[in-house]
Amino acid sequence: MSKLLQIQLIIIIGFILLSACSGKGDYSSLGYELVWHDEFEKDGLPDSTKWDYDVSGNEWGWGNNELQYYTKENLKNAEVKNGQLHIHAIKEQVGNKEYTSARLISKNKGDWKYGIIEVKAIIPDGRGLWSAIWMMPTKSSYGIWPESGEIDIMENVGFNPDTIVAAVHTKAYNHNLNTHKYGTILIPDCHSKFHIYKLKWNSDKIEIFVDDQKFFEFENENAGYKEWPFDEAFYLVLNVAVGGNWGGMHGIDNSIFPRTMVLDYVRVYQKK
Repeated sequence: MSKLLQIQLIIIIGFILLSACSGKGDYSSLGYELVWHDEFEKDGLPDSTKWDYDVSGNEWGWGNNELQYYTKENLKNAEVKNGQLHIHAIKEQVGNKEYTSARLISKNKGDWKYGIIEVKAIIPDGRGLWSAIWMMPTKSSYGIWPESGEIDIMENVGFNPDTIVAAVHTKAYNHNLNTHKYGTILIPDCHSKFHIYKLKWNSDKIEIFVDDQKFFEFENENAGYKEWPFDEAFYLVLNVAVGGNWGGMHGIDNSIFPRTMVLDYVRVYQKK
């Protein structure tokens, strides 16, 4: 074999390996297949077949005394460009609110019971921000929050910038009772580099990871819905809040705005 041909083969093999590494995650060996995803390939507003906008709590602060106004179909707050979704928190007046942002939901367009969910994202920094990637029940079969559950894959508040929090909330375990279950991990470059925030959820337990490093686990105690309401379909929520009972505990630095959460992809895998 000539030296030129050897070089060409090396280049081809390298390209194949690079392509395989940059492609979608492979969980086939675990019996999973890709069932839903958004790679954010088309510029403009987020794909309306996959995402909607939640604006229902604007007037009452979403139960957390949040200060932002979530807009609907507004490129200033939610736009896809260069293969990524950008959620912008902006300091601007809308009604009696001094900030705007976006809260995207997959409800009735992407709802799942069990599976692996991956979201690759860069989180915005700044005191007063409260960024989250989380899940809520589609039907609330067991009652209003927290009875039907909540799964927080990633939360980050600006006054504690290096700390990623994952949690679950149920009737028995929630922050109002100071019984909620949570885990934390330090990710110092979460504001400057992409990381993969991952949920693995089945009938036995919930596990949450950053870049395949598990930092939270919640097991099914088989005691009933008050402890485990996670046997119903849930949908995904992506948002950047401003202020609130937690995010605003140490005030808001108005010099930071605008700030942006950047999402490279969302992928959902379920058992075949």
